Amino acid sequence: MERPFDELDRLAVTTIRTLAMDAVERADSGHPGTPMALAPVAYALFSRVLKHDPADPAWPDRDRFVLSCGHASMLLYSVLHLSGYDLPLAELERFRQWGSRTPGHPEVGEVPGVEMTTGPLGQGVATSVGMALAEAQLAAAYNTAGHTVVDHRTWVLCSDGDLMEGVSAEAASLAGHLGLGKLVWIWDDNRITIEGATTLAFSEDVPARFAACGWRVLEVADANDLEALAAAFAAAAAADGRPTLVRVRSHIAWGAPTKQDTADAHGAPLGADEVKATKRAYGWPEDASFRVPPEVLERCRESAARGAAARRRWLATRTAWAAAEPEAAAELERRLARRLPAGWEAALPAFDDGAKVATRAASGTVLNALAPNLPELVGGSADLAPSTKTLIKGARDLGIAEPGGRNLHFGIREHAMGAVLNGLALHGGLRPYGATFLVFADYMRPAIRLAALMGQPVIYVFTHDSVWVGEDGPTHQPVEQLVSLRAIPGLAVLRPADANETAAAWRVALERTTGPTALCLSRQGLPALAGARERAGAGVPRGAYQLAPAAAGAPRVVLIATGSEVALVLAAQRELAERGIASAVVSMPCRELFAAQPPAERDRVLPPGVPRLAVEAGVSLGWREVVGDRGAVIGIDRFGASAPGAEVAKRLGLTVEAVVARALELVGGGA
Repeated sequence: MERPFDELDRLAVTTIRTLAMDAVERADSGHPGTPMALAPVAYALFSRVLKHDPADPAWPDRDRFVLSCGHASMLLYSVLHLSGYDLPLAELERFRQWGSRTPGHPEVGEVPGVEMTTGPLGQGVATSVGMALAEAQLAAAYNTAGHTVVDHRTWVLCSDGDLMEGVSAEAASLAGHLGLGKLVWIWDDNRITIEGATTLAFSEDVPARFAACGWRVLEVADANDLEALAAAFAAAAAADGRPTLVRVRSHIAWGAPTKQDTADAHGAPLGADEVKATKRAYGWPEDASFRVPPEVLERCRESAARGAAARRRWLATRTAWAAAEPEAAAELERRLARRLPAGWEAALPAFDDGAKVATRAASGTVLNALAPNLPELVGGSADLAPSTKTLIKGARDLGIAEPGGRNLHFGIREHAMGAVLNGLALHGGLRPYGATFLVFADYMRPAIRLAALMGQPVIYVFTHDSVWVGEDGPTHQPVEQLVSLRAIPGLAVLRPADANETAAAWRVALERTTGPTALCLSRQGLPALAGARERAGAGVPRGAYQLAPAAAGAPRVVLIATGSEVALVLAAQRELAERGIASAVVSMPCRELFAAQPPAERDRVLPPGVPRLAVEAGVSLGWREVVGDRGAVIGIDRFGASAPGAEVAKRLGLTVEAVVARALELVGGGA
């Protein structure tokens, strides 16, 4: 039986509030109002309910806490400092400054205890669904009748703004459908946004919406009521097969004489006079900055002892389980460390020269060849699995009745899919992949950007990669997506030319452990290219390689292409040879990987001084850096059209004749 909250607990809450006020005031930048309002919520959660150990913030069976309203970062930093995490008070004093460990919005990897990078509203709540899904999948895979080694919850603190974002509705719908009973969203119902009252744009019945999505809804009428908060959180922790929304009514900038319940307190410092007045209202020394009473620190760190005891119990359970199930224990340890099993690459298939297969189909073959040896591979598509070829054959569909399934059905929810994939990766133990048509990558762009920012090894399978989609027309024909994805730092974008390059691209994706990878694949059949089977394994990881060097001597022109256009430039190479023009064909499946190669390697693939012609079925932006001032680009700087794919490509200039003509121009017109 927990002791009742007392005055020292309330003093701890005040400490959290004043630390947030002081940090924002010193930085002259930030969001003080929400931390002031939610200090009791965070304190009750961290001190009474959350399973965590500041001495080992990454232990696998900890609860996950996500601050989805990342603008309230000082709330999290204050609680982490007081709880005993490795976050000194001096770092709070350097809030939002260059090189500090307290950036304006929480960033995973900067501070122990920060589980994900948040700030773009809606991303935290949606990503948490992936974290809870990972817990359920691993629990089903590894818990036994005698030993429970996976048993934790995912807690999220979210705002009105989070719940306005469309991705939250997608994610809530999916979480309810999957019955993620260990997922809890705590909704800060303060009814204030930057522009004013939420009634300006938001009047729906949120509890009714969540109930309709299969959630349990609990209510706390006053965020300052610690006992009510603890009771609600305890009830939420008693899972009943449904995710839980805890509605907490709060007052932004609670206690500020002139700014409580106003939009002014959302995204700007209170001002020196208001800070002093608020501290007087709290009974706090008004001239004291970053004050932490020793007795508060001692009380807050009592939760560390509780967490350490929970971790010790788990370690004992894991030891006993490992003795009983040594193979499973070794496998889980490997998966959590993101290590691939020895010899896994032997399962990669090879494809015979000339065999015509769409790279999306080749990808499905590769996935199913690898899946038996890589149990951590889990994923699916946004209702397009038959087209994207991303079902693992023989595996179960993940759902309420099959929490250990490997095939995920995200429904037509691309944005939520992207965020859920991030959560699966952040949790650990799984290598998630998700699929849709390349043109619909736009729907999931914020989640892709966060995966890159967080360095998470998510794999995206984007099919139907060009105007060769054909009759579905320009709405389904991606032209600008490749270059826009390439613009995201840390994302490797691979567009393989054939089935063997596709197998090599999957290997690249799986061996990357600190960043996401996009595989951009064809709808139409592509021939398995001569030389790719021998050269792709070494060439694709470097981003580019000479697939077909000049037949004799030095080339007079280098033809560069990606994906389906590699076969096109190979045909052009043959015609140029008939005209006495020696050329080399370079397949460049990944510009990012190629740009990271040493200069000598880049010069070996693209000899300096030789004119270059790049060909790709997408906008030409970005290729000028590759071909240089003496080079040329054949691309598609317009939207496509509805017609058979071959006809569209021909009409838009993707022909052997066009490539040959431009190459001849580059070399001066002839042999």
